[in-house]
Amino acid sequence: MARAEEVPDESVAHPNGDHPEDVEVDGEGSGSDLEDEADGTPGAGPSDSPSAAGASTSSKKKKKKRSKAAKALAALKGDAVPQKLVDTVLEKVKEEHGENLPGADAETVRQLLEQLKIKDVMQGKAGLGGKNKKDAGDHKFWATQPVTQFGEGPSEVDGYIEPSKPREEVRQEPYPLPKDFEWSTLDINEATQIREVYELLSGNYVEDDQASFRFQYTAEFLEWALKPPGYHKEWHLGVRVSSNKKLVAFISGVPITLRVRDNIIQASEINYLCVHKKLRSKRLAPVLIKEVTRQCHLKGIFQAIYTAGVVIPTPISICRYYHRTLNIPKLVDVKFTYVPRNMTIARMVRQYKINSTPTLARSGLREMEDKDVKAVFDLFTTYMQRFDMVPVMTEDEVRHQFLSGRGKGEKDAAGRREGQVVWTYVVENPETHQITDFFSFYSLPSTIIGHTKHNLLEAAYLFYYATDVAFQTDLDENSTVLKRRLQDLIGDAIIVANEAKFDVFNALTLMDNHNFLQDLKFGSGDGLLNFYLYNWRTKPLAGHAATADRSIGRGVGVVML
Repeated sequence: MARAEEVPDESVAHPNGDHPEDVEVDGEGSGSDLEDEADGTPGAGPSDSPSAAGASTSSKKKKKKRSKAAKALAALKGDAVPQKLVDTVLEKVKEEHGENLPGADAETVRQLLEQLKIKDVMQGKAGLGGKNKKDAGDHKFWATQPVTQFGEGPSEVDGYIEPSKPREEVRQEPYPLPKDFEWSTLDINEATQIREVYELLSGNYVEDDQASFRFQYTAEFLEWALKPPGYHKEWHLGVRVSSNKKLVAFISGVPITLRVRDNIIQASEINYLCVHKKLRSKRLAPVLIKEVTRQCHLKGIFQAIYTAGVVIPTPISICRYYHRTLNIPKLVDVKFTYVPRNMTIARMVRQYKINSTPTLARSGLREMEDKDVKAVFDLFTTYMQRFDMVPVMTEDEVRHQFLSGRGKGEKDAAGRREGQVVWTYVVENPETHQITDFFSFYSLPSTIIGHTKHNLLEAAYLFYYATDVAFQTDLDENSTVLKRRLQDLIGDAIIVANEAKFDVFNALTLMDNHNFLQDLKFGSGDGLLNFYLYNWRTKPLAGHAATADRSIGRGVGVVML
């Protein structure tokens, strides 16, 4: 989301090169990365890269020049920390505290140094890829916006950056587009228009650095993501070519109530900023952001949340993607992952073998039903108090998020329904009939580009979960009781996903995920997801790195679709 009034006019300079009439919508063509348009990609989807860490880079095809984002992310990987620095720090620690100090090993030191780097980025002291606060001029667009700028340091007081204004003081006319383009409000209830949106995203949205995978949003997914209770159709904005009405750009917003520490904020969740490949670097992204901002202001909404795989001013938190491999032969075949040295695929399959029977089956694990909405709402609301930034949902929103995307008809042999997007399971105590736990995950596949055998990577993403074990009065920060329960609960989610024929199960370092990622054999991914708030100041929130008052993940309780 961006404040429009101060964006320079040249941000919407007329495109040159390809005429808009010649733009194809089949995903072909070239252009610079989206971050070149507005120094960022608000709402860049679940990950900046659908591929896992360690994916092979060997290819007979001509490789694309690595993007700025790719170089930046590579700079934050653990192996980017010089070994000499690790050795020096380790030697100093042992000198001062002795050889037997817990955690006094090279890998732990490396991880701590990496986390310190992430903290510096969040606080504006450093940037990815060697960028520092002196380079803030590279973000000309965001320098005009009410967001925390690099170098300002962490905020001591939470609050808005600019005050809200009455509706009559908000710009009433749409922002001008370059010649040959026109605005279009997309009707997500109309099959033809929603098809246009998912075709644009499927051909032009986020892909990995080797151009091997690209998110494939279905019509059912977009209906679920873009039509929560109280949504505004005016916040589903497209840009069309005037002559042939082809959709060549899109951005969306949906209403969300956020709690950021002790403040309740009515905000918009900005997502799916996408410009056709042949129109990259034509400065369409800034005007899309300005216009969706204007539309939000007209509804009295002056704050927003968004995510991006690139660093722009200024992340309030940074989370890392983790991947739990399920279909190892396929993942190796499509180069999503690789076979380590001294390992075979057969041994990997045995090592990552998944049970067929859920651990909590005898405890009353079953699929969520409409009758469970009130109980899940209560459980979710109480559990989310553990985290600093969370969505505040109504019962209708809980029903929508966890049930509306369950698909139609009966399940097939794999446990899937037609058009199913979200899987939600509850644990009902057999004796008391109380709902004690729930978990959910959603499906977001990726197109596998240019592979002769496989064309789709089936990925499940961990959504929300909760357990009443967390409400025990004697529970401390490092409770093994809670950790064991979460391992059982999310372990069962992995079993359900495996039975439903997913290839990989993904999760971020947010909420309580740190408690089970290692034990459930998740592997660290290349992808970092940066969280941003528009027109709101707050201190950094614990994500991939802990903060002074919160452990890893406990700052972020928002899962962006």
